Amino acid sequence: MKESTLLAPPLRDYMLAHSQPLDAVQRRLIERTSALVEVAHWQTAPEQSALITLLVRLLGARNAVDVGSFTGMSSLAIARGMGPDGRVVACDVTDKWTEVAREAWQTAGVADRIELRVAPAIETLRALPSEPYLDFSFVDADKEGYQDYFEELVVRTRPGGLIAFDNFFRSGRVLKPVKSADHAVIEFNARLVEDERVEVVVLPIADGMSLAYRK
Repeated sequence: MKESTLLAPPLRDYMLAHSQPLDAVQRRLIERTSALVEVAHWQTAPEQSALITLLVRLLGARNAVDVGSFTGMSSLAIARGMGPDGRVVACDVTDKWTEVAREAWQTAGVADRIELRVAPAIETLRALPSEPYLDFSFVDADKEGYQDYFEELVVRTRPGGLIAFDNFFRSGRVLKPVKSADHAVIEFNARLVEDERVEVVVLPIADGMSLAYRK
């Protein structure tokens, strides 16, 4: 299971015990993803999944984008917050984990709401309709691409819609950057909070989530 960079394990366990519990589909997906030892930490955390589903439900979202779908947890969370007419475009640059994701979506009964597009995400986003029609987007992909993803998403997001970004804290390295991705996130965070098209709030959940509300 993906760890929090902010909470001690006992406190996080308490939080999870008093939030929407994981179901059999999510537990199975965590187990399968955990077997991918070196990249298992890419999976969306349980507390993030619960929050995403709630946000999508509150928005009454019908159109959404998931940038960096990996083994499918985030797309699953988005689709579950939608009605039967909801549609999620799930972006990933590889089909390496497609089988795992599709199994989870099918078992959860939301596969018909999710369209997986395997290609560089920036190409997928640029091919989307140009009008502001998106209700919700979640971005958890290559950090150097965050600014470009934002530029493509913000013009396609309706007023009142949300764009969420993961790994805002980079395991604390936004204070002491080490990797190029750390610097990319620092630069993006600084630009995002100054962007007049959105209102931004940062949530101390998992590795930090930034929510950008489209004005």
